[in-house]
Amino acid sequence: MKSHHVQHLYWRAGFGGTPNQLKTLSKKDKRQVVDELFSESTNITNLEMDTSELNHLVSKELLKDKAKQAEFRKLSNEKIKDYNVFWIHRLVTSEEILREKMTLFWANHFVCRDQNIFHVQQYNNTLRKHALGNFGDFVKAISKESAMLKYLNNKQNRKQQPNENFARELMELFTLGEGHYTEEDIKESARAFTGYNNNFEGEFVIREFQHDYEFKTFFGHTGRYDGDDIIDMILEQKQCARFICRKIYGYFVNDVIDEEKVEELATVFYKDYNIENLMRHIFLSDWFYAEENIGTKIKSPIEFLVGMRKTVPVTFEKTKDVLKIQKLLGQVLLNPPNVAGWKGGKSWIDSNTIMLRLKLPSIILANAKIPLKEKGEFEDSFEKHYSNKKKNKFVTVKVDWDSFDKQFKNLPVNDLKHQLIIPELSDGTETYLKTLSQKSKRDFCVQLMSLPEYQMC
Repeated sequence: MKSHHVQHLYWRAGFGGTPNQLKTLSKKDKRQVVDELFSESTNITNLEMDTSELNHLVSKELLKDKAKQAEFRKLSNEKIKDYNVFWIHRLVTSEEILREKMTLFWANHFVCRDQNIFHVQQYNNTLRKHALGNFGDFVKAISKESAMLKYLNNKQNRKQQPNENFARELMELFTLGEGHYTEEDIKESARAFTGYNNNFEGEFVIREFQHDYEFKTFFGHTGRYDGDDIIDMILEQKQCARFICRKIYGYFVNDVIDEEKVEELATVFYKDYNIENLMRHIFLSDWFYAEENIGTKIKSPIEFLVGMRKTVPVTFEKTKDVLKIQKLLGQVLLNPPNVAGWKGGKSWIDSNTIMLRLKLPSIILANAKIPLKEKGEFEDSFEKHYSNKKKNKFVTVKVDWDSFDKQFKNLPVNDLKHQLIIPELSDGTETYLKTLSQKSKRDFCVQLMSLPEYQMC
């Protein structure tokens, strides 16, 4: 398999490959490389952090004590921030790269936000568990997650007064897309999800007196349907497979959707809704490695940060600095902007974020200063976060250059460009690179990461 294609695969299925991976895998054929990728992600390693400091607040008495509720909310919000940083670290260090990349994808599909760290952690691991499994089982699990029940108001969905929020988003955002159901379908399916709730521990329960056991008519069929029945009927629509495949194509292949390829994928997916089979089909297809699909996607802020840290390991002395950078770049994990999630693509880049992206490698890896003399829109917004209290300390990091040196020891400095940059370089960039000193791999690495082309994968 061509090294360039391995590199492409490992950026789309993960966050980039190491020089040793590219060297080793390029000696194998495509099926062997893809099989290895999936084999490494067979295991499901839950992302769980220490929450023992909340133990004294975790009891049913919490429901009656407003002071304890306030304390719990405060501590829980801090723990969610820690969990964000914990998740980033997992993305950087995990060997189960495809499962983690798929978890990140599904987090922006089954969009959810919550303030209870226990429910946030449980939800995140549900995404991880089903990331490469059966999509039908996945949707059913999501419909019963405590975080989702709260986020889309299904805890308020009762027989006497149905709440249609979850039923609407289930079809519009999670399975079918707009225009493939009626308002009556929403009303009837909402009745099927009445009584869905969770206990104090976050486990799913049906409140029997709040559930509507009567007949519902959905997609022209009538029966005493519950939520799982509704999901099964949605899965019978090939449009569901098309909708999911279109999103997966846009995320893993190209922002410009090829409808013929989507239909090809939908036919594969519709057979059994097996996510792993679908992803195997994509990664084994010749068209996935076509030049028009390589280096054409703008890295999300998380992909940008994780990819940079996989190349040069970095430890943030203040873990909240990781959140600060995410906020400035426009993507804070566990805090989506709305139920539709982040748009992705060109929306990742504007006049502010592109300036920060180009400067960030120097800021983090070379302790570069942020020039604030010539004020502009970027500098004005940046200065709010770049305090004068600690000069030249936008973030405080420890850079592990020794690991970088070890990882890139046998890679000629001239080949560093091909290791870090996916798309073809413009003539202007090629000319610029010739003016740079290549005596130091470290310096050249930072310079390469500061190129516009590094923003693409």
